[in-house]
Amino acid sequence: MQWTVGRVKITKVVELETVGGTRFILPRAGREEIQSLPWLIPHFANEEGRLIMSIHSLLVETPEHRIIVDTGLGNHKQGRNVPTWNNRNEPFLEQLTAAGFAPDSIDTVLCTHLHVDHVGWNTRLVGGQWVPTFANARYVFGRTEYEYWRDNSDEPAHAAVFADSVKPIADAGMAELVPSDISLTGEITLIPTPGHSPGHMSIHIVSDGQEALLTGDAAHHPCQMYHLDWSATVDSDPKQSAATRRDLFSRFADTPTLVIGGHFGAGHIRRDGDAFKFIALA
Repeated sequence: MQWTVGRVKITKVVELETVGGTRFILPRAGREEIQSLPWLIPHFANEEGRLIMSIHSLLVETPEHRIIVDTGLGNHKQGRNVPTWNNRNEPFLEQLTAAGFAPDSIDTVLCTHLHVDHVGWNTRLVGGQWVPTFANARYVFGRTEYEYWRDNSDEPAHAAVFADSVKPIADAGMAELVPSDISLTGEITLIPTPGHSPGHMSIHIVSDGQEALLTGDAAHHPCQMYHLDWSATVDSDPKQSAATRRDLFSRFADTPTLVIGGHFGAGHIRRDGDAFKFIALA
């Protein structure tokens, strides 16, 4: 799936898709509640009110750069809280290559945050060692995010993720720690969107008068645009994440901005009373 924003191209490469089974993330998103929002169906939920979500990477091509935004789960990882996320052996790198993005062609890896399902392909297992997957890339991490997980990975699953998917990048001298509000390129600016994690960032793209917003996990699903207070169970600060959603969606609502989620597809944000709805692209 591909979109064009001025001179920037965005391509989505999916690692894993799910239908339902997401109540542990958004426990208030019951089937009746979802069915009462008909604009979610069929792109973001099915007729039964089960959520449709994915783990994916977004490949952003600017005139000067080839960027992968978030890197999914990865292969051969262990210590994950979700059993099926351990010891995966899937052809994601082959999928990237088939889509025109061979790993060696990527010059920038940009992680919106450092959770398990956004950093996994930062590294791959070679000879029993975790090595950078994208050998020619700089890896851009938010400084606040990186320092938080470096200093607060007491929980075993978080420690495992940092140890196999983040620390090897820093050890290789390939990590670039940045403020969460800088201009990364002429077309790409980072937006601080804390709440889901302490240093979470969203991505604003502007090119030739056109705009896009890559939300990351500021929202896990479009139902959170209508129910702003439906913070995810994995949010580090649920009140902050709700406030961040209101501020972020208010900024881009009722504009032509292309919006793509960290776990859902593309559309436009529209105001709906005191909240918002998400209109999928046809």
